[in-house]
Amino acid sequence: MTIRKFEDYTPEIADSAFIDESAVVTGNVVIGADSSVWPMCSVRGDIHSIRIGERTNIQDGCILHVTHGSEFAPGGNKLTVGNAITVGHNVVLHACTVEDGCLIGMGSVVLDGSIIKKGAMVGAGSLVPPGKVLEGGYLWLGSPVKKARALSEKEIAFLDYSADHYVELKNRYRK
Repeated sequence: MTIRKFEDYTPEIADSAFIDESAVVTGNVVIGADSSVWPMCSVRGDIHSIRIGERTNIQDGCILHVTHGSEFAPGGNKLTVGNAITVGHNVVLHACTVEDGCLIGMGSVVLDGSIIKKGAMVGAGSLVPPGKVLEGGYLWLGSPVKKARALSEKEIAFLDYSADHYVELKNRYRK
């Protein structure tokens, strides 16, 4: 794994987390217990902070970044990814907030200042525009995303299952 200091910041990674050797984690980044960052991911907290909670998986090829403070973004925008979240392959999370228990489908892009509320599911290939707030308990689809329907009980159960599965999988990799 490549863990890079940037200026005064060195990533803080929980002892029980798994970072694949081909992933790059840079700067002002905190990764919580039992979380995982898979092959070819870039988690770059150089111009603002990135916080990834516990039991969250960032799957292959994801890019996580932030926005610096300027006249166009006063104070900048950090990236916050909560607990028990599945971030599918090739997702871009840019300076947004993803609350606990969400799933962000493969190839989706979530942009600056947007908020994915607890228990939301973003379908594969979706675009969440800047500043958009997605209500929890629903499936969101499209480019730009639109509320498609309420999640079924089975889909809600899958959100926890997916987080648990990736904790088990990262444990197998750590052996």
